Amino acid sequence: MASRSHAGFDVREERGPEESIVPVAMGRTAFVGRTLRGPVDRPVLLRSFAEFRQIFGGLWQPSTLSYAIEHFFDNGGREALVVRVVNGARAATLSLNAGAAVLELQARRPGTREYLRAAVDYDNVPAHSLTEFNLTVQRVRVQGTSQIEDQEIYRRISVDPASERYVADRLRDSDLVRLARAVPAQRPDRTLDPASGLATAYVGSSVDGDDGAPLTDYDLIGSAAEQTGLFALDHADRFDLLYVPPPARATDLGSSVLLVASRYCKARRAMLIVDPPVDWQTADEALRGMRRWHFFHDHALMYFPRILVHDKLRGHFESFAPGGAVAGMLARSEEAGPEWSSARLDEALLRPGYRPGCQVPEDARQRLAGTGVNTLQAVRSATRARASARTLAAGSATHADWQSLGARRFALFVLDSVVRGTRWTVMAPRDERSHERLVAQVRGFLEQLHRAGAFGARPMEDSFLVSAAGACEFVLGFAASPMGGLHCFRIEHSVSGCEVRPAAPPRPEPAELGAAEAEWVESLASELRG
Repeated sequence: MASRSHAGFDVREERGPEESIVPVAMGRTAFVGRTLRGPVDRPVLLRSFAEFRQIFGGLWQPSTLSYAIEHFFDNGGREALVVRVVNGARAATLSLNAGAAVLELQARRPGTREYLRAAVDYDNVPAHSLTEFNLTVQRVRVQGTSQIEDQEIYRRISVDPASERYVADRLRDSDLVRLARAVPAQRPDRTLDPASGLATAYVGSSVDGDDGAPLTDYDLIGSAAEQTGLFALDHADRFDLLYVPPPARATDLGSSVLLVASRYCKARRAMLIVDPPVDWQTADEALRGMRRWHFFHDHALMYFPRILVHDKLRGHFESFAPGGAVAGMLARSEEAGPEWSSARLDEALLRPGYRPGCQVPEDARQRLAGTGVNTLQAVRSATRARASARTLAAGSATHADWQSLGARRFALFVLDSVVRGTRWTVMAPRDERSHERLVAQVRGFLEQLHRAGAFGARPMEDSFLVSAAGACEFVLGFAASPMGGLHCFRIEHSVSGCEVRPAAPPRPEPAELGAAEAEWVESLASELRG
């Protein structure tokens, strides 16, 4: 069996109906793009730039994602999900002599910075066994050194296809290597140290790895069926923000990526961060550009302008797309107050060392906000009039509340908390008792939010509603803003996941309502249908 020095297991226990719903922590950001090294098409959760450097190689000039991650953590971000995408990258090979043949291995991770080495010995292998051997594979930080980052040890594996320890079967689950060609009939030779003659030497991987070409829109979007590109995030339990950096510093992200990513965010109850185009150098250019802008979505947001940051690799200040810094700033704002406090988003301040690429006058800020574009600042505005943070919905939103970034993020917070807290319904009995417990659990969570001031001064009966609609299905309605109406959603759990879709409020029987209440429900239903 293989023993790994870095084995990771994700064990979760779902909450039951007797437990209260726990509010989710917002601010986790998913990044998709090119990196110097690391696993491909697999989301990795990071909590510092040091972890990014260790796993994905740190700053790399062809990687706009690497700079975005640095900007994210510098501006207060705490949790980043990173998906590495490649375009034609090739993995290095490692050859172990097996008499006149070769046992050829290939690195699991492509690129020129994946440094592996392997050793073969016959320790504790019976003398009569001529097919068994021990294999040690290591990932090292720098080629030719012994700074080990990961290791796998395979004891008494065999080149005999009939063996229970057949090498091809054992390496199938390896995180470091795979077979590059057919297994030779003879076991690999011991890797002996030329000086001492002891079996302590290692064979290093070749220099035939390749980092691949710059990413295209096709690479970034990936495949839903194969869970590559954006769809590799299907492996992630949750995220709140998604940022796809442009493929190069002087280019913009393709419209096809924006379209697919925004739809994906809607399905995952997240927000997409969109960068302003490179040619928007001034506020006037941004205002003119928005007249020709064709991408609007209430699950997307944009901050203008680009930012100026010291590039540690080039040694001077450079202009960067602001998405990484925006993600960090939004994550940091979660600590400034509860999720329903939109005021914390109303003035976006960059951390020291980061500054906007141009100055935006106050009147231009207000006009940009009217188009759905928010403005980055390095210092607080002297004026008291502040434009509230907006989504990129502009006039295309199905409801006025979804033009407000605060209202939209509060709604996603409520939905995600409730969805995660009610997963137990999939395994619960399909009876009236389960329905009652479900409604009581969700109502208890909403009452807790009401007591905390999430719905402003609205009476509790006007702030939310909950109604069971089936075995694993219920309708949830709540106010996303102090002055807005109720937004209703039908939530349905199944073994394959959860579906959340807009819904009309449930209709109580007429005998259960007085005339005033019945009129209120009917007006609410008309508003939602409209």
